[in-house]
Amino acid sequence: MKIIYRLFVFVCFSTTFAFAQQTITGKVVDQDGTPLVGVNIVEKGTANGTTTDFDGNYSIRAAANGSLVFSYIGFETYEEEVSGRTVIDVVLTEGLQLSEVQLVGSRSPKRTATNTAVPVDVIDVADVVTQSGRIEVNEMLQFAAPSFNANKQSGSDGADHIDPATLRGLGPDQTLVLINGKRRHQSSLINIFGTRGRGNTGTDLNAIPATAIKRIEILRDGASAQYGSDAIAGVINIVLKDQRDGVSGLLSYGAYSTNADVDITDFTADNYGVWNTDGFRLDTDKDGNQIGDDQNFDGGSLKAGINYGVGIGDRGFANFTMEYVSKNKTLRPAFDFRKGFGEAAIDGFNFMVNSVIPVSDNTDFYVFGGRNYRDTDAYAFTRNGGARVIPSIYPDGFTPRITSNITDNSISAGFRTELPSGWKADFSNTFGKNNFHYFIKGTLNASLEDVSPTDFDAGGHSLSQNTLNLDFSKYYDDVLEGMNLAFGAEYRTENFVIFAGEEGSWGTYDVNGLLITDPANQTQPVDPDSGDPRPGGSQGFPGYSPANEVDRSRSNFSLYADGEFDLSESFLLSAAARFENYSDFGSTLNGKLAMRVKASDNVNVRGSLSTGFRAPSLAQIYYNLRFTNFVGGVALESLLSPNNSPVTASFGIQQLTEEKAFNAGLGLTANLGDFSATVDGYFINVQDRIVLTGNFDAPQIPNVEAAQFFANGADTRTVGLDVVLSWKTYFDDGSFTATFTGNLNDMEITDVKNGTLDEQIFFGERDKAFLLASAPDSKLTLNMNYDKDWFDVGLAFTHFSKIELLDFQMFEDPADYGGLPNQVIAATDTYDPKLVTDLVFGFDLSEDLKLNVGANNLFNVYPDQQDDWTEAGGYFDAVQMGFGGSFFYGRLNFSF
Repeated sequence: MKIIYRLFVFVCFSTTFAFAQQTITGKVVDQDGTPLVGVNIVEKGTANGTTTDFDGNYSIRAAANGSLVFSYIGFETYEEEVSGRTVIDVVLTEGLQLSEVQLVGSRSPKRTATNTAVPVDVIDVADVVTQSGRIEVNEMLQFAAPSFNANKQSGSDGADHIDPATLRGLGPDQTLVLINGKRRHQSSLINIFGTRGRGNTGTDLNAIPATAIKRIEILRDGASAQYGSDAIAGVINIVLKDQRDGVSGLLSYGAYSTNADVDITDFTADNYGVWNTDGFRLDTDKDGNQIGDDQNFDGGSLKAGINYGVGIGDRGFANFTMEYVSKNKTLRPAFDFRKGFGEAAIDGFNFMVNSVIPVSDNTDFYVFGGRNYRDTDAYAFTRNGGARVIPSIYPDGFTPRITSNITDNSISAGFRTELPSGWKADFSNTFGKNNFHYFIKGTLNASLEDVSPTDFDAGGHSLSQNTLNLDFSKYYDDVLEGMNLAFGAEYRTENFVIFAGEEGSWGTYDVNGLLITDPANQTQPVDPDSGDPRPGGSQGFPGYSPANEVDRSRSNFSLYADGEFDLSESFLLSAAARFENYSDFGSTLNGKLAMRVKASDNVNVRGSLSTGFRAPSLAQIYYNLRFTNFVGGVALESLLSPNNSPVTASFGIQQLTEEKAFNAGLGLTANLGDFSATVDGYFINVQDRIVLTGNFDAPQIPNVEAAQFFANGADTRTVGLDVVLSWKTYFDDGSFTATFTGNLNDMEITDVKNGTLDEQIFFGERDKAFLLASAPDSKLTLNMNYDKDWFDVGLAFTHFSKIELLDFQMFEDPADYGGLPNQVIAATDTYDPKLVTDLVFGFDLSEDLKLNVGANNLFNVYPDQQDDWTEAGGYFDAVQMGFGGSFFYGRLNFSF
C-alpha cells in the first residue's frame, strides 16, 4: 500500500507541471493559401507532436515559452516561438531540402500521401508506440496497417525467432523493405516447417529498433517497376528519426496473464508448468511438482530505448539510438508430446545512427545504419521416450531448446547534390548482412548414448547484400501543371552461406563412439527396449554438416525510369519501367501506369496497372538439409535437395525462375472536413509462386529414402479491399479521434504445377491451407482516442476473421477416413472469428514525462481449442490474433 500511495502522490505532484502547458491551435497553408494536410508539428526538444487535419488545422499542448517546428515534404522547415500565444497560423514556403526523404511510391517532391496515384499509409511511430504496449515493429504494424499480418510461431524452428510477416496476404518475400528509401537486406532464414510463409524468406523488421523510427510508409500496390524484385505486394519504407537536438526515450515493462482461456481437464503435468482447474499456471519444480502459489503472469517484457540528436551546421544532424529488449518465454497448455508450447525468449540490443553532413550549399553527405543482436531461446518438441532418449541423462524424457544468436549489420552512405542544371543526383552504397547461428541446448546425440554432450553448436547461415545506386530526378514547375522525371541504375550483389556445426550436432556414431563413415562395417547403437537404432545428430534440430555447406553469390544490374505528369490541375498520370538482369537466371522487364483524377475539391479517384516479379532467393536455390537414417547397415538420407542438384532434376523439377505478377488497383480518397476516407480495391495475379514440396519416396536415388524440393509450383489470384476511415474533432483543450481500418481479402490457388508428380505430395491440401492462412479473409480495426489537458485514453477493437488449417491427420492413410475428402474434413482445424480489445490510459506527469498504462487483449481472448493433432502440439496453432492472452504493461516516455 505504501508503494501505491507514493505513486499516487508522485502522479498528483507531477501533473501540476502539466498545467504550465497551454493548448495552441492554428492553420497551416502554402503560399497560395491552400491548406496543407499532414504537416508534422513538433514541440522543439521533445517527442510531443501532432499533424494538421484535412483543412490544415492543428491543435497541440506545448509550453508557453517553447517553440513549434513545422515540417512537410516539399516545403522548407519552419520554426515559430510560442511566446504565450494560443493561436499560431503558419504559411510554409515551397522548397525541398536535400536531407528530406521522398514519400515512397512517388519520386516527386510535390506529392503527399493523400494525392498519390496509389495507396500509401503514413504511420507516425511515436503515436503507435504511445498507444500500444507492443515492443516489436511487426506487432505494431499488425494493429496499425490494414493489410499487414504477422504471426508469432512455436515449434517452427527458426520461424520461432524471426516472425514471418505478409502484406495483402502474399508471401513474406513479396514485400520490399526500404530504410530511408534504400533497399534493406533480407534475413538468411528460410521458413521450411509448419508456419506461415512456408518456403519463403523475408526481411526481419524486428531487427530495426522502433525507438529509431520517425515514421513508416506502406505502399500497398505492386511496385516492381519502380523498386525492383520483392515488391509484388508493395513496399514498406522505414524513415529514421532526424531530430537535431534533445534526448527522448522510453522505459516499458509488461507481462502476459497465464490464465489460459481453454478447457484443461485433460491436461497433464509436465516439466514446465501445471495449470489448475481455473486455467492459471502454477509454480512448479523441474519435475512438475507444485511449489508455490498461482503464477498469474509470464513472458515478462522489458524495453528501454533512448534517442539523441545533435545539429550539424544549418541543416545537418547526427541522430543516435540505443534500444534494449528482454522478453521471457510464455508457456501455454499443450499435449504430452509438446511440453513447452509458447513464444520464444528474446534478449536483444540495437544501435542505430542516422546522419546528414552538409558539404556545400548544394551537397550533403549522409550515412545511416546500425547493428542488431538477439539471443533467442525456444522449445522444440518433447522426446518422451524410445530410441531418442538416454535414461541416464534424461530419465523422464526431455524437451530440447533451439537457441540462436542473430546478428544484423547494415550501413548506407552516399552523397545528394543539386546540379547546376537543376537535376538532383543521389549516389549511394548500402551493405547489409544477417547471420543466424543455432545452438541446441538441453538435448543429446542419442547415438553417443551415455557420453553424449547436452549442448551443441549446430552451425547456421548468413546472407549479405551490397547495393550501389545512382539516381537522378528533376521537378519542372513550368511544364504542364507540373512534371517530375526520374531515372537511375542499381548494381546489387548477394552472398548466401551455410556453415557447419560441430560434428556431434550432425554425426551418427557406432557402438565404439566413432563417427560412422562405413555403415556396412560399423554397428549403430540400438534402444534395448524397442530394438530401434539410436539416431544421430542433436535432437530438436540437427546441425548442418560439411555436406550441407554452401557459399554462393550472384549479381544483378537494373535500369529504371519513371515520370509523373500533372496533365491538368485535376489529372495526374504516372508511368514507370524497369529492366533487371540477374547473373543466375536472366532478364526481366516490368512496367507500371497509374493515374489520379480530382473528381471534386474533396474527392480523388485513383487507379494503377502494373507487372511485377520476384527473383528466387539464393536460399531457395541453394538451401539444403540432410537427415540420415541407418537401416540394415545402409545409410538412407532424407534430404531437402537444392534446386541445382541432380536429385532435383531427376524428379523433373526445373531450375527456379522468377515469380511473375500482374497488379491492378482502383480506389478513391475523400476529405470532408473533419472526416476522411480512402477505399482501394486490388487484384493480384501471381504465376509460378515458389513453394516447398512434400517428401517424395526416392528409391531410384542411391542411399536416398525421401526428398523434397523448392519449385515454381503454384499460381494464385488475390482480390481484396483496403479501407481507412478517419474522423477527428477539436474542442477546448482536447480532441477526439476515431479511425477505422479494414482489409477484405480473398486468395484462390488457381493452378498447382505438379506435372507428372503426385499433387498431394507435391503441394497437397495441407500445404494449400498454410498458403491461404497467410491471407486471412479480413482484419477490421477501430481505434478511438480522447485527449484533454494532461490526460488521454485510447480504446481499440480488432476483429480477426476465421482461419482453417489442416493438421497432422493429413499424413495418415486416406483409406482410414474413407477417402481424401473425408480426411480433409477430419483434419480441418477451424479457428472462428475473434474480437480483441486494447485499452490504454496516458498521463502527462510533467512537460517532459508521460506515463501510459494499459492492456492488449484486455478480455484474454484465445484462439479456438483444437484436438491433439495440431501442428505445434499446443491447444491451438499460431494464428493471426496470437496465442499469448492478455498483456498488461506500463510505459514511461521522456524527453528533454
